[in-house]
Amino acid sequence: MADIQFDEEVDITDKVCPLTFVKAKVTLDELDDGQILAIRMNDGEPVQNVPRSIKDEGHQILKLADNEDGTYTLYVRKVGD
Repeated sequence: MADIQFDEEVDITDKVCPLTFVKAKVTLDELDDGQILAIRMNDGEPVQNVPRSIKDEGHQILKLADNEDGTYTLYVRKVGD
């Protein structure tokens, strides 16, 4: 999954909704505009909700990659406020 270069990575596999989005958002807020965040998350509710919530915040979803171990990595580009 190294085909996308990212600036920061956060693992939210130990969190449950809604904390999955909260943890991802806090990390994303710390980045500069244009930087890319890789978010590792579990299949199921996080994969359904986190990308949608991040997109609703106005950020750009680049890719959702299946890690083939029950987790996914979501690549997000921060878009300025």
